Amino acid sequence: MNSPIKTAIVGFGSVAEKMHAPLITVCPDLDLVAVVERRTEKSREKYPSVTIFKSLEELLEDGDVDLVVITTPNTFHFPMAMQCLRAGKHVVIDKPVTIFSDEAEQLEVLAKKTGKVCSVFHNRRFDGDVLTIQKLISENSLGDLVYLESHFDRFRPNLSGNWREDAGPGNGITYDLGSHLIDQVFMIFGAPDFIQADIQKQRKGAMVDDHFDIIMHYEGFKARVTAGTLVNAPTPKFLLLGQNGSYLKYGMDVQEQAFKNGKMPEGENWGVEPEENWGKIFLNEVTQAYPSVPGDYRIFYRNIAGAILKGEALKVTIPQTISVLKMIEASFLSSEENRSISRTEGKW
Repeated sequence: MNSPIKTAIVGFGSVAEKMHAPLITVCPDLDLVAVVERRTEKSREKYPSVTIFKSLEELLEDGDVDLVVITTPNTFHFPMAMQCLRAGKHVVIDKPVTIFSDEAEQLEVLAKKTGKVCSVFHNRRFDGDVLTIQKLISENSLGDLVYLESHFDRFRPNLSGNWREDAGPGNGITYDLGSHLIDQVFMIFGAPDFIQADIQKQRKGAMVDDHFDIIMHYEGFKARVTAGTLVNAPTPKFLLLGQNGSYLKYGMDVQEQAFKNGKMPEGENWGVEPEENWGKIFLNEVTQAYPSVPGDYRIFYRNIAGAILKGEALKVTIPQTISVLKMIEASFLSSEENRSISRTEGKW
């Protein structure tokens, strides 16, 4: 296949406009040539050369594209990805890959059968704080690790009317943010032995979960991932405890805000965090700032292009996302039945 790879985005909501489209645009091996927008032609404002289609069917029938990026609401991920693979297209799906793990398993089978690249936009693997924790672990300065705490807290007391807050499978905060936090822990520490979860609807009128607290147990180590919408006080983004010391980090990765501000992901300073935002390590009586590794979501689409053009190994694979989905499913079961779910039972 020739470079650049002709790329289409299905859906042009906020995440497509602010994040996917800019990341595709700055990737030298990708060319954004088409967008599926059912009701509007918003993409043409920033990308006047794109061809706009009113349906995925129309795109697959008439569009000359090699890679399709699906950024629709979660319920459409599975059927649309299957359509694209059957049409001989490479596919990127915004997370979560599908709503149910057995759907993702069907995608894996079809991707293998067609020989097409199929990956999932787990961009937060490339957050600066996650990359920093991986560096810190590789240095072993904290010694044997015993505990990780990961927060994604916000104060949003009023319901927004966003589709993610509508009643229905795959909506709610656990599928939205939990998929990121579980994936980060799974990527660094592997599969837990068992999971214990508390998932709630805390806001008045909430139709789906807006709080989760999930414990992932390992031998000699546990990770707690939690997120809420009624947190109006600073909580650590990460707390990592070891036999020799601790690491404490406040504040979100800077990339998402940069995207919201309309900045293009370009240049050496992309993803670089201000020094005052760095986390701290605590070793014996010594406390010192620990430099944050720059975050870089550009890695994801460079990898997709490399996989298509050169057969490079995917950084985010469907089997990995199946495991994450099974852990989410186990978390809901754990919360409903007020018990731990083992790896053997959850089959992640």
